[in-house]
Amino acid sequence: MILVVTLNPALDVTHEVDQVNWAGVNRPHRVHVRPGGKGVNVARTLRALGAEVTLAGLVGGGVGRELVTGLDGSGISTALTWVCGETRRTFAVVDTGRGDTAVFNEPGPPVSVGEYREFFVTYERALASCAAVVLSGSLPPGVPADAYADLIAAAAQASVPAILDASGAALAHGVAAGPALVKPNLAELGEVSDQSMERAGQPDADAVVTAAGRLLGRSAGGGRVAWLARAARDHAGRELAGQPGWTGSWQPDWRRRRGGGGARPRAGPAAGLAGAAAACGSARGGDRRGVGSGRVRCRGLPAPAGRSPGHRAAGT
Repeated sequence: MILVVTLNPALDVTHEVDQVNWAGVNRPHRVHVRPGGKGVNVARTLRALGAEVTLAGLVGGGVGRELVTGLDGSGISTALTWVCGETRRTFAVVDTGRGDTAVFNEPGPPVSVGEYREFFVTYERALASCAAVVLSGSLPPGVPADAYADLIAAAAQASVPAILDASGAALAHGVAAGPALVKPNLAELGEVSDQSMERAGQPDADAVVTAAGRLLGRSAGGGRVAWLARAARDHAGRELAGQPGWTGSWQPDWRRRRGGGGARPRAGPAAGLAGAAAACGSARGGDRRGVGSGRVRCRGLPAPAGRSPGHRAAGT
């Protein structure tokens, strides 16, 4: 089983409008509503690939109930912790006439120390029966920036490899705790390194190599693996392949299902890594083939360096 943690899930609401009038009334011709947020999307993709998945995280209010109901029939098991606040929503307005999309992401509900502690207990129990854990997405108010670091430490104590899919301060703190795998995309890598990852609208291979090396340098212990979605390719991929801790890149691949039925995602970056960690067992064996079309090379990775798990909440 792969455990996916989503501390700030969302109910994704998408309005499609022929031509948006930002100063007037708009009448969408199509509305889509479904559970979302990075963690939920990773869990959904893993399940589509045939993996056994449990989703753990924080939900609350009527929106939280709608999110949970939306997961019914998905095949995803849940171990969710309820909070007093209301689960956030994300709104996307798609201008089908102009081909533009505007996205509005709510911050999420405030989480108390007690609520987070209840989640942490649930998380530690779930670790006992999982092959890998994916920590994915943003953090809601009240959950400290180093929360992922504590969750990685708890996973290390349970001998479970942790895959980190985050951004900003949560990524920086989490990397320092020594996850087995870390997956920043271009924007996330640029944010955490405080530099642009592009030159003339294209990935800057030199900047990617430098930033990835610095990111890996923050990790506790050596031999960590960094995956850079869409960033490490061509020259950057070849340069990084010769550096300690680097194994390669994972490309999302959309293909038409045979016999119709529309496009189906194969493995997104974090989803592919999680599947690979499960396939590798303890993520410390030799070369193994992970879920989907990519190859993950688990080069005798040591267990992540642990530290005492706990919650140092900002406020209540």
